[in-house]
Amino acid sequence: MNPSASGWIKKLLKEIDHNPIWNETDYLVFYESLRESGFIYGSNIKILKDYINYSGFTEEEICKVNFLLALKYIFEKNNPSNNNFIESVINFYIEINAHAPSIFSEILGEKKTASLLEKIIQKRIQIDDNLIDRSFNYFITNALLFIDVIAYKAFLQTQEISEKHIQHLESAIESIVSEVLNSKAVKTEYDESLIKLVEQSIRYKTNESLTFEEALVFINTDLEKFYIMDIASMATWGDLTIDKSEKILLKTLGNRLQLEPNRVEESITFIELFYKENKDKIALLSSQNIVKTFYSNSSKMVKKLIARNSKRLQKELLESKELMVLLSKSTVRDLSDEEQKKVQTQLLDIFKSIPSLAIFMLPGGALLLPLVIKFIPKLLPSSFDDNRIED
Repeated sequence: MNPSASGWIKKLLKEIDHNPIWNETDYLVFYESLRESGFIYGSNIKILKDYINYSGFTEEEICKVNFLLALKYIFEKNNPSNNNFIESVINFYIEINAHAPSIFSEILGEKKTASLLEKIIQKRIQIDDNLIDRSFNYFITNALLFIDVIAYKAFLQTQEISEKHIQHLESAIESIVSEVLNSKAVKTEYDESLIKLVEQSIRYKTNESLTFEEALVFINTDLEKFYIMDIASMATWGDLTIDKSEKILLKTLGNRLQLEPNRVEESITFIELFYKENKDKIALLSSQNIVKTFYSNSSKMVKKLIARNSKRLQKELLESKELMVLLSKSTVRDLSDEEQKKVQTQLLDIFKSIPSLAIFMLPGGALLLPLVIKFIPKLLPSSFDDNRIED
């Protein structure tokens, strides 16, 4: 099977028909299979349960297979009316797209076939390899793929998508990661930069920001609790070590999530073992400081995106006078919460019309908006010369 060639989904589903992968599997075993494969951390090092031979597969190909296997498990556990799996997943993304037009808009009118699902998964996972560092791709985008899995579970149970459910999950992750990063006893320049980036991205959201305490209220199911705990543990690992103050916060988080103490300890231990044992397989870990690499790559990617789409962006910006004024103001002072939300809303409207900027519509994409706002006036100075606001 070749996950980069047409027909791979049909072939994989046929294999599952003959050799079921998820028989009698409970949610805990399912989740731990995902974590062991690296899917939860956005660093896919193996196929779930070694289900098929994956020698020669790229990390992206492994991720695609794991993503489909995860969705298939959720379908088998939560499909009350024996619907068609392929149609069900496509309907899920159609429902998401109805709330916020996204990278899927241009293909969702096609016939609901395995071929369309392949395109959806490809778009959901792949970002132009020439555009950004692969390690960044997996770190920022694919570590959040599990949100899709959780949302798909809710969709199967209700046959609708609660936009607030997805927003609350994203906000909870951002708020908790921000709290974890702030708990470091000694912060580097890059720690401070990443903390500021996460906090700004929370403020730029059009929905109401959540505090650490508020975020915890929306984490209810076991899958959500396990995931939040592991994402928080991953966030502490940015400098390749988890210090005492971080461990205290992680244990407090686990207690607030009503997780057993051994589950919390295991989450902390597992991330350390996973990264140490797989250091050679995960490009991001070749860096002495993951946070530094993450922040540097974020900046490079945003700069490239703006430069590559400069003409189209200039045209769109010039048609939005209010946005131009607000972006100009942002170069000389901090915007108010209301102004920040206006900027996000108007920028996202522009991104919807420019396919290569669709990364910002993905879960977690809003994390990069503060960098976009920072770099647009610098990289498109001619658009702002006549609109500069002096305070």
